Amino acid sequence: MLEVNKLNVSYGVIPVLHDVSFNVKENEIVTILGSNGTGKSTILNTIQGFMKHPTGRVIFQDEPILNLPPHKVVDMGIVQVPEGSKTFPYMTVKENLLLGAYRSNSWKKRNETLCYVYSLYPILKERSNQMARLLSGGEQQMLKIGRGLMANPKLMMIDEPSIGLAPIIVDALYETLVKLRDAGLTILLTEQNALRALQLANRGYILQDGRVVIEDTGVNLMKNNLVKKAYLGR
Repeated sequence: MLEVNKLNVSYGVIPVLHDVSFNVKENEIVTILGSNGTGKSTILNTIQGFMKHPTGRVIFQDEPILNLPPHKVVDMGIVQVPEGSKTFPYMTVKENLLLGAYRSNSWKKRNETLCYVYSLYPILKERSNQMARLLSGGEQQMLKIGRGLMANPKLMMIDEPSIGLAPIIVDALYETLVKLRDAGLTILLTEQNALRALQLANRGYILQDGRVVIEDTGVNLMKNNLVKKAYLGR
């Protein structure tokens, strides 16, 4: 579904990504792991069209998308769920969700998709008229994922979903990601919580200093001695 080949990205004169290559197959969850500053978010931002002057190739469903504007990437079926509290705080939960359906094809299906999001996250339905700023951290993460789903994506890219959340909330969020994959959604996930991500993912890539240094199945990466020492604490 997605092929990234020899991707290079710089912030000004400072290189951040160096010949990064990976792929995501349909109906997979693929995770990119690495510590802060290794370039995980930059990869997602580049695919989504936010970075200037990257080089390499990014192919989505046999179509080149590198350097397309972000709204065109959304139209093709790729949606990014950003890291942190990126909701619209003084808009209601429902208004936040409907913003995710702003493209014409998604807008036509907004009521159907909204019902689906509410079925996944009943708490959002309960709080649909509440300001987003009043939600807990876990509820805001649910809102961001729900907002992404409103665009009816084929590929959802989720950046660091577990940051700052209690383990029980992380478990619930990850259970939902499995449901979404089983329903046909393909997911590219960046994480620092390596153990949870590898338990979830079909395959994973380890990023160090802007380079992919290891790739394997999630199961095999949990057994890898380098991964155990660097990311799993054992």
